[in-house]
Amino acid sequence: MNNKKENNTCSLKLYSTLTRRKEYFKPINKNIVKFFVCGPTVYNDAHIGHGRTYISFDMIKRYLEYKGYSVIYMQNVTDIDDKIINRGKEIGKVNDDLSSVCFDLARKYERRYNEDMESLNVKGLNLQMRATDHMDKIINQIERLIEKGYAYETDTGVYFQVNKFKDFAKLSNRKIDELEGHRLQEDKTKKDPRDFALWKKRDSIEYYGEPVWSSPWGKGRPGWHIEDTAITEEYFGEQYDIHGGGLDLIFPHHDAEIAQMEAVSGKKPMVNYWLHTGFLNVDGEKMSKSLGNFITIRDLLKEVSPETFRFFVLSTHYRSPIDFSKDSLHQAGKSLDKIKSYVDDVDEILNSEFEDEDVIEDKIDSLESTSYDVLKSTIVSFFNAMDDDFNTPKAIASLFELISESKSQLKDLDINDILAIKGFLVTVNDILGIIFLDDNGNNGDNEEALLDLIADTRKKLRANKQYDLSDDIRAKLTDLGYEISD
Repeated sequence: MNNKKENNTCSLKLYSTLTRRKEYFKPINKNIVKFFVCGPTVYNDAHIGHGRTYISFDMIKRYLEYKGYSVIYMQNVTDIDDKIINRGKEIGKVNDDLSSVCFDLARKYERRYNEDMESLNVKGLNLQMRATDHMDKIINQIERLIEKGYAYETDTGVYFQVNKFKDFAKLSNRKIDELEGHRLQEDKTKKDPRDFALWKKRDSIEYYGEPVWSSPWGKGRPGWHIEDTAITEEYFGEQYDIHGGGLDLIFPHHDAEIAQMEAVSGKKPMVNYWLHTGFLNVDGEKMSKSLGNFITIRDLLKEVSPETFRFFVLSTHYRSPIDFSKDSLHQAGKSLDKIKSYVDDVDEILNSEFEDEDVIEDKIDSLESTSYDVLKSTIVSFFNAMDDDFNTPKAIASLFELISESKSQLKDLDINDILAIKGFLVTVNDILGIIFLDDNGNNGDNEEALLDLIADTRKKLRANKQYDLSDDIRAKLTDLGYEISD
């Protein structure tokens, strides 16, 4: 059943953090959506809070594509930052070149981040841009901010002068007179403690060995905020459609981005829709290493399937806080099993009716509507929920209503109604990515069969006393998130 929209005359509403209300979505270009989300700072493995954010934005990108838009989804990679340098100092040896250590560290965790996203079925990214590959763009944007009178140079760096931009902190809705200096230690060279760094000078001996780049203001490195606007200006221009990130980035990061871009371009707004994901807590507390509740995506996937975590995330609205616990994750797994069981029942009927899976796919694609009232009602409920600021909890609830009302009737339904249900399930998976159907609409039985084959191979190796090879296979499976016990 082909549910994909062929045009984008849109009933979709988005809640924009800037306007604090839901608005009908209308992109700058009729058919193309430019969509930017703040990417990772690559100094450690991504945690489940990152997972929550990027699963949510992956779903949003998928739904925009379902609505008929061509979506250009871009993330930056912050691969130069104080956190990376501090971590490099921690792990580097006495005679190591600190710049090389930091470079290798950033590349390692960028790769691992991308592997984690692949595991979570986050596959919609079109462009991934490193800050260090855009140093000329960063420097150019700083130069223009200085020329326009919004930035100034001191002995320690180049700073954005906050009081020159009258709308500063409009995203976080803070009054400029009440702001405190942020993300910086006290610096008496600044005109105002609230001014933030665009360029950090690193010529002095105390910064010896740190990664630096040449600039009109001497050797140094960029501030955090300027990296993002230099990248988005290069690829999206001075104004674009959607900017996303976690709730914790609104101030100061996103407020600073707006100030930089609108100051240098003279155009408002920089972004039409600001979307932010809610916080993820663990057992009711903020996740932190000091509390011992810090969970990386890799550690999580040693215990639960990636689709279970993805389903857990999408069972809560992307803007709402989400409380992670073993009980809530277990419940998500049970709920997902109900959906998979229903998919299996539908597949069983279709496979008994049609020998060739290609025939099933062709028949699904040729169906434009259904006469089955339960399914028609579900389709309306599902897409009304998704059009209402991507309300995935309501959309998933409508899916369970379909299961509840139709599961016992499946064998009595007309085969065209079964095909229509299958088509709807494929569409749901295309949007939510929670059932992990392959391109033919089948679930992941092949993965289980492959794991069984690997387990049998290890038994034979151990029987032949080839323990080293057996242990090596187990170690590699552990790295991929699978656990085998002998």
